[in-house]
Amino acid sequence: MLRSMHDLVNYSIVATDGKVGKVIDFLFDDEKWAVRYFVVETGNWLSSRKVLISPIGIQKAGIQEKNWQEKEFPVAITKEQVKNSPEIDTEKPVSRQHEIDFLGYYGYPYYWGSTGIWGESMYPYSFYDGIVQRPEEHQELDGIALEHDKANRKQHQNDDPHLRSSKAIIGYHIHAKDGDIGHVSAVLIEDDSMVVRYLVVDTTNWFGGKKVLISPEWIDDISWLDNSVTINLICEQIKEAPEYQISKELNRDYESELHKHYGLSSYWEIV
Repeated sequence: MLRSMHDLVNYSIVATDGKVGKVIDFLFDDEKWAVRYFVVETGNWLSSRKVLISPIGIQKAGIQEKNWQEKEFPVAITKEQVKNSPEIDTEKPVSRQHEIDFLGYYGYPYYWGSTGIWGESMYPYSFYDGIVQRPEEHQELDGIALEHDKANRKQHQNDDPHLRSSKAIIGYHIHAKDGDIGHVSAVLIEDDSMVVRYLVVDTTNWFGGKKVLISPEWIDDISWLDNSVTINLICEQIKEAPEYQISKELNRDYESELHKHYGLSSYWEIV
């Protein structure tokens, strides 16, 4: 199911022994367009410290319907783990070294270095087998695995992780091949894979208030300095595209109509 990131703000992160805090933002990468971290305000129990929580930690069964109803993300970690996690300034860009330290602390595998969204998996909760190998738990890696881990850390420590705030992209101007068409008003994610499937584009000042959907797959370029997105479509195509209505559920029939209109392959049909 597709959900607006805006609607997921203030969802609770629930550890195995209680609530950690509220989601205030999401960090996604602009290559695979997957949400890599929840930015969480912990509240009074941790002096309102802001922490990162990875969707990899979502309990293995995934998010159930009751979790959506109660507006919570259940994660298979403890509050003590969160308390002792590496401190990362969420107001500044998160470096690859920060990610390596963070994922290493929780014992999570690296999500990068593969053609898939989450390693070879489509879903964050099936990417991690729950077997944590950390020195503080007195679990030893064999020599080959340890050297491989060190080499992997060294190879990727200076990578650009391409992490972006979901809040920051709101308001970005959309440029078609032949002109401006509107601005980003919302971001829609697929709730099981945590992948950004569409940007909601408000064309109020261009086409009389119509909202349309643009897939990240149709983006040619993003200028984070100029706050703009350039897409590989023309204005007329967007003007005649099926209208997106926030009040109606976005179903597969609408998505099929949308992709058919643009003559482009749908993400669910790509193997």
